[in-house]
Amino acid sequence: MNHDDSRRIPDGASFDRSGSQDSLDAMSLDDFWKEVENIHETRGNNHEERQAIVVKEPDEGELEEEWLKEAGLSNLFAESTGDSQESMVFLSTLTRTQKAAVEKRVETVTQTLRKKNKHHQIPDVRDIFRPQSDPKGKQDNSEVIARVYLLNQSQKAGREVCDRSEPSAVRTTESKNEMQDETKDLKFSLGTNEQKSPLEDMPFSETDINLEIPFAEQAANLKDNSVGKMYKDGGGDTLHTNFRLPKDKTGTTKIGDLAPQDMKKVYSLALIELTALYDVLGTEFKQQKAAKIKTKDCGLFGVPLSVLLEQDQKKVPGTKIPLIFQKLISQIEEATLETEGLLRIPGVATRVKSLCQELEAKFYEGTFNWENVKQHDAASLLKLFIRELPQPLLTVEYLKAFQDVQNLPRKKQQLQALNLLVILLPEANRDTLKVLLEFLQRVIDHREKNKMTLNNVAMVMAPNLFTFQGLGSKTIEQSEFAMAAGTANVMRFMIQYQKLLWTIPKFIVNQVRKQNTENQKKEKKDKAMKKLLKKMAYDREKHEKQDKTPNDADVPQGVIRVQAPHLSKVSMAIQLTEDLKASDIVARFLSEKSGNVQTLKKEEVFLYEIGGNIGERCLDDDTYMKDLYQLNPNAEWVIKSKQS
Repeated sequence: MNHDDSRRIPDGASFDRSGSQDSLDAMSLDDFWKEVENIHETRGNNHEERQAIVVKEPDEGELEEEWLKEAGLSNLFAESTGDSQESMVFLSTLTRTQKAAVEKRVETVTQTLRKKNKHHQIPDVRDIFRPQSDPKGKQDNSEVIARVYLLNQSQKAGREVCDRSEPSAVRTTESKNEMQDETKDLKFSLGTNEQKSPLEDMPFSETDINLEIPFAEQAANLKDNSVGKMYKDGGGDTLHTNFRLPKDKTGTTKIGDLAPQDMKKVYSLALIELTALYDVLGTEFKQQKAAKIKTKDCGLFGVPLSVLLEQDQKKVPGTKIPLIFQKLISQIEEATLETEGLLRIPGVATRVKSLCQELEAKFYEGTFNWENVKQHDAASLLKLFIRELPQPLLTVEYLKAFQDVQNLPRKKQQLQALNLLVILLPEANRDTLKVLLEFLQRVIDHREKNKMTLNNVAMVMAPNLFTFQGLGSKTIEQSEFAMAAGTANVMRFMIQYQKLLWTIPKFIVNQVRKQNTENQKKEKKDKAMKKLLKKMAYDREKHEKQDKTPNDADVPQGVIRVQAPHLSKVSMAIQLTEDLKASDIVARFLSEKSGNVQTLKKEEVFLYEIGGNIGERCLDDDTYMKDLYQLNPNAEWVIKSKQS
């Protein structure tokens, strides 16, 4: 590949020169193009050509049906929906912009169904989804539930025969009236549904990433209110702006802190919120879907992450990161991170190819001699591993969405979108990406010696993550300069703000809490009904209450009981104070000495919030316990390790 002028600075190209250390101008893009050259050279010397992944182009209706499935709402539109109460509870917790995103996709699916069922008469979706809002745009949560439920009923009716003699508008009105009684118990307020403008009293500065108010709501208010000029002008949040994550008194929730049942809800909410954010900003967001391709079922390079982990877990149970990936990183670090040009200077291509083949044969046997691997060769093997994955580390579904983050108007919104995209990645991809980004940050920490600044590392790594060979070369050929600068900026943000990216926004955690609360109400209601049908139900319930009373009485007001079944002191009553943190409670337990119990270190055990309105949540050290207790007074508090 030649570094011609058109490649480096195309006519009319524009790019942001406002970088902090070294601006992303044509000169700093040299590292990007050199890396692309190295990649082409490696591919030229490498083994057989990779089979290209075919990205399916479904029609819009199929795309939206897939979206609804991913969002956990497909049962509303299935042939036989069964009990859709849980989905209706889910819908009732959505914000204004999230509801709009769902309605938009539902409308597309409805119109597609109508085209496919021309011989049936399906009620006009415009009647079903006619906005039911007040002058300020506020909308009753029960309306979206009622309309989605009605849509489902109308689809069923459409498969039979609708009563053509009765006007659809009349039928719609009557159905809505019937549904209001069925859904009135599901109504409750979620912050932004009932507030005025969420940004009016917001105590956050321009450089703070606000995780309390939904991102799409922030964008909508920023766009509509008097700060619209700032929105159009970029608002001063340039590449130079250093964004920060304010502390949350109820504790910051990281990916991995929540139980699987709550993470499933987080995934659905993140997908809807990301879509809502893109809708508000007028940017297209579409998941891509790859056709299945034949992949290797053993080995190291060119093997799916899931297959690698299955192999590795047989050798090291509980492994979450491919062993070869971990070993290559440790090999690079053992030789010191102060080496100048680390990651940028490639290993010798023929030697890298030979090492690759030798690793394939000897790695799992434990006979590979790592002393022969030079540091730059190990770095090249690490990048080769990422590129050779049969599907990109950022996945076929979301690779384009990661690339398109650069098109969002504000840097803060780009970070918000990246945060949601990371949450949407499969666990294996997310865990591997996290280890990679943490390693890259350690390389940057030695920039005084190795001359690898944040921008340098971003430039070198972007081609390895974003120019995925299996998808063909069209993406690379089109607007190469814009793509280089844009993907390098995305890479830069992913490294610089990785702590933010692995944080689950508080507004999503709160929505999960509300869903759990409403589902518990429904379960209690169902249990109560069943008990009424059983003999002696009243006595049994009374007996259960009597059993609980003495335990409750043991804990005075403003005191919590913390359990630590694996420590010498298995239980302790803790008085809540304004400044009591989770770390203080763990420290009290660890200070209790016992010769019979193995000594545990502070970094090995954590305080957990279990039950109440959350499944299970690992608390960060800076969680203020009184504030969290007020948010979830029915929780149990348990100290344990993350492995137990």
